[in-house]
Amino acid sequence: MSGTHSGQKDTGAGSDVIVRGSADGFAQDITVGSHQLRGDEPVNVGGTDTGPGPYDFLLAALGMCTSMTVAMYARRKGWPLESVTVRLRHSRIHATDCEECETREGLLDRIELDIHFAGNLTAEQVLRLREIADICPVHRTLTSEINIRTRTV
Repeated sequence: MSGTHSGQKDTGAGSDVIVRGSADGFAQDITVGSHQLRGDEPVNVGGTDTGPGPYDFLLAALGMCTSMTVAMYARRKGWPLESVTVRLRHSRIHATDCEECETREGLLDRIELDIHFAGNLTAEQVLRLREIADICPVHRTLTSEINIRTRTV
């Protein structure tokens, strides 16, 4: 880790993400380091469907992190994991429909994450990889308290 920036700890998280969009629509140009991406909304909500929507990117980040984390763990252990497939869905549910949730009123965000491990793994290895999936850094971020500081610059 390199020093600090504006008195904050440098987490080594990577490049700034820069998002630019016109005020007349939803399409967004996204720059992450040397990578160019496009985001938008579907036509049925007023977008032009030229790219994934915001929640699609959020789910992609969680899916990528999950897959990378379990694959790295399996490599370190020398386990015969061949590939990882993560399928994610986002929805809003009534708090009363969530038995395991602390919140009892209103709506909650639910992310369903289905994970498939290909390879000649034992039942114990599959169980451990499933546990590791829930501690990937993005999963931990999404389930922790998040502090977002918005400034006009």
